[in-house]
Order: sequence, then structure tokens, then C-alpha cells
Amino acid sequence: MDVFDDSRGTRRLASSLLLAGVVVSILAGVLHAESHDANDHVASFTAYANSGIWTAVHLGQFVGMALVGAGLVCLATVLGGQRRSLAWTARFGALFAVAAIALYAALQAVDGVALKQAVDAWAASPEPEKASRFATAEGIRWLEWGMRSYQSILLGTALVLLGFVVAASHRMSRTAGYAMALAGLAYMAQGWIIGESGFSADNAVPTLVGIAAIVVSAVWLTVGAWRMKKPATAGHVM
Repeated sequence: MDVFDDSRGTRRLASSLLLAGVVVSILAGVLHAESHDANDHVASFTAYANSGIWTAVHLGQFVGMALVGAGLVCLATVLGGQRRSLAWTARFGALFAVAAIALYAALQAVDGVALKQAVDAWAASPEPEKASRFATAEGIRWLEWGMRSYQSILLGTALVLLGFVVAASHRMSRTAGYAMALAGLAYMAQGWIIGESGFSADNAVPTLVGIAAIVVSAVWLTVGAWRMKKPATAGHVM
């Protein structure tokens, strides 16, 4: 297999992982129990306690994020053949992607397991114990805010760095790179807002922009990778 074939195969793997991760994350998010205002903890905790698939949904979200991160790391290996400055940018993007996956695993353990146990205990406790149980659940919720804030910033940084390299590359679509970088900026904005005010309504626009941009970049990269053809080999001179 020549270098081109290897690059083509890795591009297809990277884009397919990225697209699969985005799809899985969106599907898991659709099943996530919600209240009208995520910062209304009484309403939110009641919805979470009533969810019978809470832990499974968060496992699905982790699988989706792991696939996205794996796709970004694979993409970085393809981009590593660029000139030195871009190659190092791609490597740093991969490092941020790996860190984002690790922090997301811890986040889902807190949100998908610890918070669920806390809200279940609050919902089932007798009235005299409810205040202390609620305080425990809120403490876990605030820990979730902090972890989600930093995870979003790490993921956003990875997307910005790799999106910049994709846009600067002559082997991939600039549109996909710009969309990836835009998604990264949106995730970074989400991280800042969550750190400041939790899951407030201020996050609505960055969330929508981030989802739309990462879907566009994933689809664009996948179409480009699978349309990439092997060049014709030159005939031998007798």
C-alpha cells in the first residue's frame, strides 16, 4: 500500500468516526431527560429521578464523545504530514482531544451515576431529610458544571486547532475546516457560560451553532474522504 492509499484510508476512518460520534451524541441527547429550565434544580432533579434510562443515555453520550475524539486523533495523524508548524498544531489538537475524552469520562461518571443516585435518594427520602439530600445533589450538580465547563473548552480548543490545519491544508476542504473551527469556538463559549452561570438560557445560541457546525464539518469531511479516488498509476516503460 502506498502513502496515498494509507492517507486515504486514514481520512475515511477519521471522518467516519467523527460522523458516527456526532450522530450517537445527538441521538443520546434527544433521549436525555430535561426540565424547562436546567438551572431550576427542583424541576430538573425531579425529571432526572423519573428517568429510567438516565445511566444508559449518559453511557451513550460518552460513546459518542469517545468516537468524536478518536476521529479527531485519526484526523491529526493525516494532518501530521503538513509543514512543521501545521504538523505541531495538529499534534496539539490531538492532545487536547485526548484530554477532552478523559475529562468527559469523569464528567459522565459524575452526571450519569453520582447525580442520578443523589436525586433518586432525594426523591425517595422522607420530608425531614429532603433538604440535606437536595443539598448533596446540588453539590454534585455544581461539580458537573465545573467539569463540563473545562471539558467544553478542551474540546473546543481541539476543534479550533484541527479546523485551522484542515483549512490551511491543500488536501481537504477549507469549508470543513472553517466549520470545525466555528464549532470549536462555540464549544469554548459554552464552556465559559457554563462556568459562569451553569446550564442557563445564554447557552442556547452557542449550543445550536456548535451542533450545526460540527455536523456540517463531519458530513463534509466524510463525503470528501469517500469520494477521494486512487490516482492512476503510470505504465512501465519497456
